[in-house]
Amino acid sequence: MKVKQFLVIGLGRFGAALASTLYSLGHEVVAVDSDEAQVEAVMHQATHAAILDASDEAALRKLGVGNFDVVIVAIGESLEANILATVLAKSLGAKHVISRANSELAARVLSKVGADEVLRPEYEMGIRLAQQLATPSIIDAFNLGDEYGVIEIGVGSKLVGRLKNLRLSNRFGVQVIAVNREGKLYISPGADFDLQLGDKIVLIGSNQEIEDFRTHLSS
Repeated sequence: MKVKQFLVIGLGRFGAALASTLYSLGHEVVAVDSDEAQVEAVMHQATHAAILDASDEAALRKLGVGNFDVVIVAIGESLEANILATVLAKSLGAKHVISRANSELAARVLSKVGADEVLRPEYEMGIRLAQQLATPSIIDAFNLGDEYGVIEIGVGSKLVGRLKNLRLSNRFGVQVIAVNREGKLYISPGADFDLQLGDKIVLIGSNQEIEDFRTHLSS
């Protein structure tokens, strides 16, 4: 694994969780916030944690913003501070800036001022929860860009049987790429693989194909 260098600006619940997780995965993480208590909370869960005002251009320059692989602006409580930190990071040579937005308007503004990616964690989590509530068999799902996605599904009565008889590829365009049965993983199962109740399957397909498959499962 290539070790990357991350700068996380803003250490609320989202920023702190992001910083500590990246650090636990073996990456170098510098975590900063203007609130001393927030910094102290992650001090032992990051490579370096510091009290810093992200609206201070000199402080960000001294930090060497341009040396990080990714800068994440995770400030959630102030759109003005988020915008300013995003603009400063880009102007100081940040290679890739990801900014957090709390609304669609904030997301549009952050994109306009230079954010390479904009995240709306509460909105995205709400969508995923709604999808899982509407289709309980769906365990997890995520997009692979604009066209394709991956979905993990618990096998219910509609999915029991041999893959060749289920004809998921022909009927829905989705491909089974793995099956998890009681902790044992079967990669690229063949046409004769027999799905059983309780199995978990991972499928890949276009986002439209996956949506059609969701509709089938919930009908």
